Amino acid sequence: MRLGLSVMRSGGSWGPWGAGPKANLEVIKRAEALGYDSVWTAEALGTDCIVPLAYIAAHTEKIKLGTGIMQMAARTPAAAAMTAATLDSASNGRFIMGLGVSSPMIVEAWHNVAFRQPLQRTREYVEIVRKILDRDKPVDFHGEIYDMPYTGEGATGMAAPMKLMFRPKRRRIPIYLAAMGPKNVRLAMQVADGLMPPIFSPAREAALLGEISSELAGIVEARTRLGMDTFDVVPMVPISVGKDVDVCRKKLKSGVAFYLGSGVKGYSFYYDLAVRYGWEEPARRVADLFQKAKWGEAAAAVPDEMVDEIALCGPKERIAEQLDAWKRSSVTTMMLVNADVPAIELMAELCL
Repeated sequence: MRLGLSVMRSGGSWGPWGAGPKANLEVIKRAEALGYDSVWTAEALGTDCIVPLAYIAAHTEKIKLGTGIMQMAARTPAAAAMTAATLDSASNGRFIMGLGVSSPMIVEAWHNVAFRQPLQRTREYVEIVRKILDRDKPVDFHGEIYDMPYTGEGATGMAAPMKLMFRPKRRRIPIYLAAMGPKNVRLAMQVADGLMPPIFSPAREAALLGEISSELAGIVEARTRLGMDTFDVVPMVPISVGKDVDVCRKKLKSGVAFYLGSGVKGYSFYYDLAVRYGWEEPARRVADLFQKAKWGEAAAAVPDEMVDEIALCGPKERIAEQLDAWKRSSVTTMMLVNADVPAIELMAELCL
């Protein structure tokens, strides 16, 4: 099992601890020295995911650089492809392009576009990005969402198909999708190189992957036979290392409460996934408290059992025991969230 390191939460500053670039870089360099596979950044309404990753690229040599995630509404497919090609070239072929549709609240409030047809949008977006990076010919694409060159209302009629003006380091940069809904998970298996579930329970993975879990081995074998990268399942796994399990759990519960409670009631991908995992009652209780701005109570209402299933917490011996379930699951890379130097050193000892 490979290990990845998340250094920035989607809604936060440059680092899960509110730390700046230099503090994070200490953790990242140690992770690279220990043999970690990748480091990941994210974005929502705060710092973007690309500038920190470029900073990391300039201070590292081997570790892969992933976005977990780039919001599709924030960039046209062409802008995303240019960014990916540029950063991949600057990092000597280390970039992983993690994409996601985000949520209606962020897309419409922040990016000024309608949140509609997320599945079709994702399918077309990935196809266009691949066409641009492949650079085989000018991009001429006319789908339900994207129209390149644009031919709709107000078009001048003067545009002709274009292609990227430089040769990328790689013509096929890995594309991963953040997905939780059954249809979106299946789409990831069809068009992407990896899947990034924000909440993952190895004991209940069938609720996320459905029939796909039984198909993974065949898909991986087929991709290997075609010379493609194996399909990567990369869940975000919070971690807290310490002697007192209760203290460690408490550190993680506020993050779980944020996921369950954020968003509009009745329209939350995270909440819906928790329900599919079988946690409807506690998830509803946490969400209700969070949406009433009772954040401390919401965190306290997160069940210990939920934290134990989706995170790693406690002393070395306990985390080693918890890891057995993860190693038996479909997970191929664990993206560690909230990890400090002691945590990444412990996980390297146990997994690498």
